[in-house]
Amino acid sequence: MPDITRDEVAHLARLARLALDDAELDRLAGELEVILGAVAQIAEVTDAADVPPTTHAVPLENVTRPDVIVPSLPRDTVLAAAPAAEDGRFRVPQILTDES
Repeated sequence: MPDITRDEVAHLARLARLALDDAELDRLAGELEVILGAVAQIAEVTDAADVPPTTHAVPLENVTRPDVIVPSLPRDTVLAAAPAAEDGRFRVPQILTDES
């Protein structure tokens, strides 16, 4: 794969309307070269039919605690601290309409 030149990076920057100085052009040319090299390696894979799809590189397991019912604050105490209450519930401004 050919090297990404500074002029090519400058052209891409102009297309994206990015103002880059000389140091940034040089740095980005190297970074783009690495990125395109990685993409080229992936493109070389021809047969991945026997590779199972994954969402994570390492297996994940949720760590949870058991649900335990504990006493909570009385409703009247909680609603007394609310800016507005109605029919034993918090009253909040309507954000959705019938048209939503």
